[in-house]
Parts: sequence; C-alpha cells; structure tokens
Amino acid sequence: MDEHLQISVPQKRNIEPEFKDAALGLVSTRSFPAIVGTADMMLKSAGVHLVGYEKIGSGHCTAIVRGRIADIRLAIQTGVDTAKQFDQFVSSLVIARPLPNLEYVLPIGSRLSQLANGSHSRLSNRAVGLLETRGFPAMVGAADAMLKAADVYLASYETIGAGLCTAIIRGSVADVAVAVEAGMYEAERIGELNAVMVIPRPLDDLEQTLPLASCWIEKDEPLQLPINIKQPEKEVIQLPDLKQLSTESVPMEEKESDRSLETWD
Repeated sequence: MDEHLQISVPQKRNIEPEFKDAALGLVSTRSFPAIVGTADMMLKSAGVHLVGYEKIGSGHCTAIVRGRIADIRLAIQTGVDTAKQFDQFVSSLVIARPLPNLEYVLPIGSRLSQLANGSHSRLSNRAVGLLETRGFPAMVGAADAMLKAADVYLASYETIGAGLCTAIIRGSVADVAVAVEAGMYEAERIGELNAVMVIPRPLDDLEQTLPLASCWIEKDEPLQLPINIKQPEKEVIQLPDLKQLSTESVPMEEKESDRSLETWD
C-alpha cells in the first residue's frame, strides 16, 4: 500500500442534541381571559417559559409553553385543571423533544430570542384585569365604566373571533378588582358578558405576551432642529466705483501745496 495514501475515517462525535431536554406544551380554551389566567397558573406552577398565544378564530386561544419535559407535564396538568375550572377547556398537548423544523415554523423562535435578551415590559408590577364580552359595543361600554370607577388605565383590547372582545386594564389590585366589577354590570346591561379575569401579580413572561396599545410604548423621537430661522436683515453698504475715483479731481489742500512748490521752483 502506498505510504502517502491516507484513508480518512469519520470520527464519532459525541454531540448532545440541542433539543434533548426541551418540550412544548399547549393548552387551548374558548376565551382570551381564560387562556391568560391558565397561562399565569402554568408559569407559577413549574419552571416553564410562555412562548405566546395562538388565536385561530371562533374564540379559540392556545397558550404555548416551553421547558424541560417534567416541568412541561406539570404545567400542562395545572393548565388543564385551571381551564376546566373556568369551564373553557378545549384541548391540551405535550410534545417531548420537538425537532427544529417544528420550532422554526411555529411562533416560537422569535419569542425565544426575546427571552434571551431579557427584555421586560414597561407596565410591570401592575395588576391585570380582563373583561370579555360578545360584541364590540358592550366591550367599549364596559371599558368606559371601568375607567370611571377606579384609578386604572386601558392598556389594550383583544379580539379572537366569534364576536368576542376583551378589554385589558392595568392598575393596583384593589382598583382593578373594583373596576372589573363595575365593567361587568355595564357589559351585561349593554350586551353579553362572556368572561372576566384578575391577575394580581403577573410574571415577566406573562407581561411580554399581553397586548399593549401603541400609545403606551415609548419611542425615541429624533431631535428636531428649526429649519426656517429668520435672521435680521443686514444693511447693505454700496462701495464707490473705482473708475469714478480715478477721474475725480485732487482735493484743494493738495492743489495749494503743489502751487507753493511751483512758486519755490
């Protein structure tokens, strides 16, 4: 055999799969306040991350959580029990070791990058109140009543199909509780009240997934400098014509001095 001939044999590498301990959990309900309350209980029961919500219409909402398999199973069981208590449970699912293709297609990748950056909502440490009605006028009337009943502010609203609209308010726990109660009466007076939820201490993961109106998002405004600056007009001084200066006569004093010189000569 030729001494210079080398046969490369691929070495077996011990590579740990990227998604070895990862799992996905999904719980679906028929109400947005119910899915937010379910997600809150899942986050507080196990070490999982809330990826976000998927709304497919007809009032169906799904919360997607990610974490280790054991934590996901515990969180999903808690979520199922919570959704059943709200009488809004639809279905649930646990996926162990999802392949990268599944994670790239599902709305998961972008949320994971946000979690890695550690960004937090500007409305943290404020209780959340959610009031869902069937019909937009009932939701608007309930939101108006809540704002007038207590020191709360309307953070945003969410629509999930089937005529379901949710007003989301923020404030202290006491103010949110008073406001939601006032909104319930107004919603029932105008139309149909579907669900309510009060979350006293939302976690950071829940904060990041709640909708927020653009008016509450701080934006860096560019420095604006005045363009049209009116300066006082300067007086224009007209210089004499050089040609005229060259043709002008010599002053009288110079003429007399010249005459005296001529006399002396």
